Order: sequence, then structure tokens, then C-alpha cells
Amino acid sequence: MDVNEIRNFLPHRYPFGLVDRVVELVEGESILAYKNVTINEPFFNGHFPDQPIMPGVLIIEALAQATGLLGFKTMHAEPQNDTLYLLAAVNKARFKHQVVPGDQLMLHASIKKHKGMIWIFDTKATVDGKVAASAELTCAAKRED
Repeated sequence: MDVNEIRNFLPHRYPFGLVDRVVELVEGESILAYKNVTINEPFFNGHFPDQPIMPGVLIIEALAQATGLLGFKTMHAEPQNDTLYLLAAVNKARFKHQVVPGDQLMLHASIKKHKGMIWIFDTKATVDGKVAASAELTCAAKRED
């Protein structure tokens, strides 16, 4: 999936579109995607000006966006206007390696459990084969009233 197809499934736009391409997707199982990290990212102005490091919460957000793509493709569905898709929980989060401008952040996610509108994923983000972050993410869908 290229960025144009990704935009059909995710509502995120600049500066919060954090998935640039999907390399591999096995419906019902897993996804491999990436985010190219550049010095032009707006968060680097303040995190940190003299030693730019991608904030851990944005690495988790990138992983969550990848899980959304996996979920929609698994369901053979597109987002509905009357439904809000949310990151409901972040468990077992670990940050092991800093992500800096010039890195290609690889986003790995696999479905651990799915019941109704609740999905649980095992995720990890890597750079050059080294784990930068990992977490168990719970995502949910909520119909708006």
C-alpha cells in the first residue's frame, strides 16, 4: 500500500500521518509498514533541538496506525463516518533504542486477539533490525451517537 491508499483507511493527515508505506500485509495475521523519519518532522523543533529524538509516544502512535490498517484490511472494510476508532490501551511498552532523523522506522504488528469491536495486537518498531520500541496495543471502535 502506498500513501494514497493508506489515506483511504486512516484519517490522520500532516503532521500525524505516521505510516508512509505498507510493505507486507497478511490479512488476519500481520503487517509490516514503515515511517521514514526526517529532520523536517515538526516535533524535532522541541524534542530536542540539539539532539533530535523521535518521541516514544509518536512511535506508539505509528504502531497504532499500522494496526488500524491491518484491522481494516482484515475486515475488508473502510472506516465509517459514524464510528470513532481509538487506541484504548498500551500495555507492556518498552523503549530500547532511540529513533533519529534519517532512520527508517519499521512497524511490525500481529493480531493477538479480536472480539467484536476490540482488537489486541503485539507490536514492535525496529530500526536496522534493532528493536526501538514494543508494546501490546488494544484498539476499539465506538459508534458515535
